[in-house]
Amino acid sequence: MLLERIQSPADVKRLSLAELEQLAAEIRQFLIEKLSITGGHLAPNLGVVELTLALHVLFDSPRDKFIWDVGHQSYVHKILTGRRDRFDTLRQYKGLCGFPKRSESEHDVWETGHSSTSLSAAMGMAIARDLKGEDYKVIAIIGDGALTGGMALEALNHIGHEQRDIIVVLNDNEMSISPNVGALHNYLGKIRTGRTYTKTKEEIEQLLRKFPFGNALARTAERLKDTIKYLFVPGILFEELGYTYLGPVDGHKLDELLEALKQAARTRGPVLVHVITKKGKGYKPAEADSDTWHGVTPYKIESGEFIKKPSHAPDYKNVFADTLIQLAERDSRIVAITPAMLGGSGLVKFQKRFPDRCFDVGIAEQHAVTMAGGLAIQGMKPVCAIYSTFLQRAYDQVVHDICRQNLNVVFAVDRAGLVGADGETHQGVFDIGFLRHLPNMVVMMPKDENEFRHMLYTAVSYDGGPIAVRYPRGNGVGVPLDPELRRIPIGTWEVVREGSDVALLAVGPMVQVALEAAARLEEEGVSAHVVNARFIKPLDRTMLLELAERGLPIVTVEEGAVLAGFGSAVLEFYAFEGIGGVRVAPMGIPDRFVEHGSVAEQRRDVGLTAENVAACARKLLTRAAQRA
Repeated sequence: MLLERIQSPADVKRLSLAELEQLAAEIRQFLIEKLSITGGHLAPNLGVVELTLALHVLFDSPRDKFIWDVGHQSYVHKILTGRRDRFDTLRQYKGLCGFPKRSESEHDVWETGHSSTSLSAAMGMAIARDLKGEDYKVIAIIGDGALTGGMALEALNHIGHEQRDIIVVLNDNEMSISPNVGALHNYLGKIRTGRTYTKTKEEIEQLLRKFPFGNALARTAERLKDTIKYLFVPGILFEELGYTYLGPVDGHKLDELLEALKQAARTRGPVLVHVITKKGKGYKPAEADSDTWHGVTPYKIESGEFIKKPSHAPDYKNVFADTLIQLAERDSRIVAITPAMLGGSGLVKFQKRFPDRCFDVGIAEQHAVTMAGGLAIQGMKPVCAIYSTFLQRAYDQVVHDICRQNLNVVFAVDRAGLVGADGETHQGVFDIGFLRHLPNMVVMMPKDENEFRHMLYTAVSYDGGPIAVRYPRGNGVGVPLDPELRRIPIGTWEVVREGSDVALLAVGPMVQVALEAAARLEEEGVSAHVVNARFIKPLDRTMLLELAERGLPIVTVEEGAVLAGFGSAVLEFYAFEGIGGVRVAPMGIPDRFVEHGSVAEQRRDVGLTAENVAACARKLLTRAAQRA
């Protein structure tokens, strides 16, 4: 097999066109086989096999800089840069990362897991290159979806203005291509980038200006040129922004890709190469449904059937969708909004039921949040479904547009807490810190899927301003669901286990961990009082004052950053109230990024286990006894 001979990009450069095509087929089979065991981003990577090969044939990584937007389509790049033998560990604890990782390889020059960052990074690298007098190519590979992100458009505009030598490869997997049209545009691209064409155009304009009324003639000629260009050139937007546009190019024909990229390499200034690819190319189930096969769990190759671990509990995203549909049937004001997470957030069902009241705005988190504000200010009840990690990208809009105006927007903060294999770029552990300090904001999190339903009902019924419901990725606990929905009084906690020696205040999934810790402590003769601290803001003042009166030491447990988190809020409460002597030990995510692995492995890694909670409680009690 050719693939076994590929240890570095240098090995790829020695192959003939026929051998490259054979290698592409072998890489596809390799990905299909390996990801059937580990899971991962299958469809995006099957779509960029030829494109990645062509880039490594023509350019010299890591001297030339490959910047992958989002990064979930970098698996082929990893294979060609010496990491093929680690694919059995893909997205596993301490294994190969599912996104570019600078510590993994010198060929990964930019780390990313969020969309639309590549062009800004490319601009920074190009400026650094020029200021230092160095000579290398900067190539940003960005998808058509990521190009809708506001940050990408800002960078696109700046690059066109600065006219730095940057190659932008637009990987378009939504557009079909006609061979004839492709050939015509490739021909036009050759003409536009040829030196003779550029020189002749300049000479004609100079000649016209020498004649009487020459300036007017030159302007007329320029307008005529533009008119013809509008008729024949599909990339007119990019041309007007200052790019040389090449394409569209069939992204699965290596000869066409190589020719287009050669043209791009010899063109001065910014160039945009428009490449048409098919997600899931080479695997029929993924070709037929690229959304489902975008990021996958292990599956059976022959049938395309996913190998699901048995669970008696529903998935939180399905509970969200079903409950929101139930609420929307009662309340015509409810509108759902999501930034390109329609399937991931479970809103496909909602869209089918209420097509006029569901909006997928694309990769545009800022727009999603402010659009929700516009709906709210006109009396609607917008529910903005957004992953915790992506809500970070709309922080200013939450502050400036929603909280400051005290608008009735519901934030359904999906994948809050540790998320598993996606790793450090996607961990939903920072939103508590950046939401709870905002005026007018209410933040809550359920202990299970049944309470989640009641929280959604509470949120859409709340007219006091913005309210966020955090919920984890994956399946719930498996408790029965109440047939009737009820409102939970804002700012109230729930005692789930009475105790007299130590208090465990837990948020969300950590309630189950705290209950397990309490059972361990009971075996040692320690009585633990376990509280479901379902409201992170506002806190339950009554219960906190009661705990202080009882003199119970307190352990707070949250699956979020311990700095500025729920535990910090409890400490602040006692400090502001002037209540001394309350011993509080916050437990949460330490001050570092948590890498990929299973959620269970990540919890062990950061110490959020029943054993560690029990140990923390014992330590508090020991210290209290020593002081006494």
